[in-house]
Amino acid sequence: MGKLILLGTAAAVPDHDRENTHFWLECGERRMLIDCATNPVAHLPRVGLDFMTLTDLVLTHFHPDHVSGAPYLLMVMWLKGRKDRLRVYGLEDTLEKFKRLLQLFDWESWPNFYPVEFIAVSERENAPVLGDDHLRVTASPVRHLIPTMGLRVDFLKSGASFAYSCDTQPCEEVARLAARADVLLHEAGGYGVGHTSPEKAGETAQKAGVKRLYLVHYPDVSEQEWVEKASQYFSGEVRLAKEREEILFAD
Repeated sequence: MGKLILLGTAAAVPDHDRENTHFWLECGERRMLIDCATNPVAHLPRVGLDFMTLTDLVLTHFHPDHVSGAPYLLMVMWLKGRKDRLRVYGLEDTLEKFKRLLQLFDWESWPNFYPVEFIAVSERENAPVLGDDHLRVTASPVRHLIPTMGLRVDFLKSGASFAYSCDTQPCEEVARLAARADVLLHEAGGYGVGHTSPEKAGETAQKAGVKRLYLVHYPDVSEQEWVEKASQYFSGEVRLAKEREEILFAD
């Protein structure tokens, strides 16, 4: 069973009820973070997750609301005696900036630090990210203010799938990435540059032919209003994603 846990659903400015948008994915032996916001060391245990079991960290782009918790998480896992390798994935731009951030902390001088493997994702559509006998993760570049990738996860035995737009203005790349997926998690940050309105998220979901649309990365808005706006353009189920919500997929 694949389990996606929505650890946060807020846009760049969170509130006391919501964290910045990031997710936890479990499937087989994998424990994956998709982005790493704010304080994962406190937040993950509160939702019953053991961050020491993390196997993979996927960073979609180098904006603070998506990567700010990652250096702290890496440090705390070292302090708690982690020995297992951690794999970190991202576009080359993202990884280079993240490595420079770690270098500011002089992390390579910390004794007996566990292995960290940085794996660059090609900036092209449907680029491979990772895979095993249970799932395949691919990425496509989307249209944000800096190099950013959207993601698709396919569960190989069941054929179930979901896609995540990440931060983006409306673009065909997301529609192609999400084609016929069971679930599309699409940002609905609003009407500013580099983001998507709920109406345009609905349009993208309709073009992609997905079954369900979850609006994520949204500001402090009326649930009814945002869902109704997306539903004007998408004939399937629309949900405003909730903190700690779990979405299950047969693997």
